[in-house]
Amino acid sequence: MRQFARITLPLAGLNFVNQASRTMIATLGPLLALEFALSASELGLLAAMFFAAYAAAQLPVGLAIDLWGSRRVQTVLGLVAALGFVMCALAVGPFWLALGRVVTGVGISAGLIAMLKVNTQWYPRDRVAGMTGLGILFGSLGSLAATLPVALLEPLIGWRGVFALLALMSVGVSLWIWISVPERGPGAAAPPRRGLTAEVAEFGRIFRHPTFLRFAPSVALLSAMNFTYQGLWAGPWLRDVGGQGDAGRALLLLCYAAGLMLGSVGTGQAASLLQRRGLHPMLVPWLSMAGIVLVQVLLIAHPPGNQAALGAIWFLFALFSSAGPAGYAAIGQRFGAELAGRVATAINVAMLGIVFLLQNAIGWILDLWPRMADGGWASAGYGWAMAMTVAFQLAAGLVMLRPERRG
Repeated sequence: MRQFARITLPLAGLNFVNQASRTMIATLGPLLALEFALSASELGLLAAMFFAAYAAAQLPVGLAIDLWGSRRVQTVLGLVAALGFVMCALAVGPFWLALGRVVTGVGISAGLIAMLKVNTQWYPRDRVAGMTGLGILFGSLGSLAATLPVALLEPLIGWRGVFALLALMSVGVSLWIWISVPERGPGAAAPPRRGLTAEVAEFGRIFRHPTFLRFAPSVALLSAMNFTYQGLWAGPWLRDVGGQGDAGRALLLLCYAAGLMLGSVGTGQAASLLQRRGLHPMLVPWLSMAGIVLVQVLLIAHPPGNQAALGAIWFLFALFSSAGPAGYAAIGQRFGAELAGRVATAINVAMLGIVFLLQNAIGWILDLWPRMADGGWASAGYGWAMAMTVAFQLAAGLVMLRPERRG
C-alpha cells in the first residue's frame, strides 16, 4: 500500500477534482438553468462543452503521457484546471461559464489515463484493473463531495465559491503529484525518440486493431452512460420524473456516487480476481453492460415511486457503469506498456464523443415537449431518451459479439 500511496493516490487526486467537476453540474444544473435562463438544450450544451474539450485533448494528452510521463503532464494540467475553475467562478454570463468549462475539460482530461499508465508500469498485468479500481474509488469521493456536501455548501458560499474552492484543490493536487510521483516505472528507460510523426502514427495501428474495433464501442458507451447522467441528466430526471426537491435530489445523487465508489473498486478487483483464475478480462464489463440495460428498461417501464427505491435503482445504474475502466484495462493488455496512454485515450475519444452527442441529444428530445410550469421537462421525454441509449447499447453489443478478425 505504500507504493499505492506514493504513485497511484496523487494521480487519483486529480481524478477526484475531475469527478467533482463533472458531478456538481448535476447538482447545480437546475440553479444555473434558472439564473441564466437556459433551456434544456442550452443546459445540455453547457455540460457537453466540458466533454467536447475533454475529448479534443485526449489524443495529444495520451501521446504526451507516453513520451514525457504522467508526473510532468498532470502537474501542468492540474494548473490548467485551476484556471478553468477561476474562469467559471468569475463568469458574468453563460458564454464565459461555458468557456471556463472548456478550459477545465482540458485540465482534467488525463485523470484516468495518467493513472492507468502509471499502474501499467508499476504493477503486474493481473493487478492493473484492481489497483486502478482503488484509485478510482478515491477519485469517486469527488462525486460524493459534489452531491449533498455541495448542496449544503452552496447557500453559504454560492456556486461561484464552489468553483473557487475547486481551483484551490487543483493547485494543491498539482504540487502533490510533482513531489510524489516518479518520472517513470522501475527499470524503464526513457522512451525512444522516433519523431512526432511516427509516434502519432501509432494511433492508426490502435484504431485498426481487431480487439479495439470489437470491444471499444461497448466499453466507451458503458462509461459514457455514467458521464452523461452523473454529469448532468440524473439531477433533472430526479426532479422531473422522481419528484424530488433540492434536498432529496442531493441525497439520491449521493446514492449514485456511493454506487460509483463501490462499483469502481468492486468491478476492478473482481476483474483482476477472475483474470487470475483464467477467465476473460472482459467478463465483468460484459455483465455490467447487461445490467445497465436492464436498469434503464426498468426506469422506462415503471420508475420507482419512493425515495428508497429510487436510491437503489440509481445506485445500481452507477455500479454497473463504473465497470468501464476494467474494460479499458482489458483492451490495453493487447498492446505494449509503451502505448498504454494512447490506447486509453483512444477509447476515451470515442467515449467522450458519445457523451457530447448523448448530452445534447437528450436535451433535444426533452425540448420536443412543452416545458412544465415549474421549469422542468416532461417525463415522457426522459423515457424516450433512455430508449435511445438502450438501442445504442444493444447495437454496440452486437458489434462485440462478432468474432474477432486477425490481421
